[in-house]
Amino acid sequence: QVQLVESGGGLVQPGGSLRLSCAASGSFFSINHMAWYRQAPGKQRELVAHITSIRSTNYPNYADSVKGRFIISRDNAKNTVYLQMNSLKPEDTAVYYCNRADPRGTPVGSWGQGTQVTVSS
Repeated sequence: QVQLVESGGGLVQPGGSLRLSCAASGSFFSINHMAWYRQAPGKQRELVAHITSIRSTNYPNYADSVKGRFIISRDNAKNTVYLQMNSLKPEDTAVYYCNRADPRGTPVGSWGQGTQVTVSS
């Protein structure tokens, strides 16, 4: 059973940057699909970024709303998935979660506590 713990959220001004981390326990290296999701107040949880790892090659995919601003990556040596968020906008304000995913980015594991990101001046 893989457990995931998100961290790195906080309050940032518009245009600023944050890097979120998702630390995994268990057999992280065997998980081919990981993803970041977010849930804003009053809205459904949505897929933000998805990374597929095949034979040491990573294939990232992004929601249109964050494409060009966010970067998903993973470090198997540290059992960690990252989400680098640049040029943040107020509409990026949400609780961010990581999870195991299927090839389409559909979450397949249990949810952690998430990490709050607030973009405001």
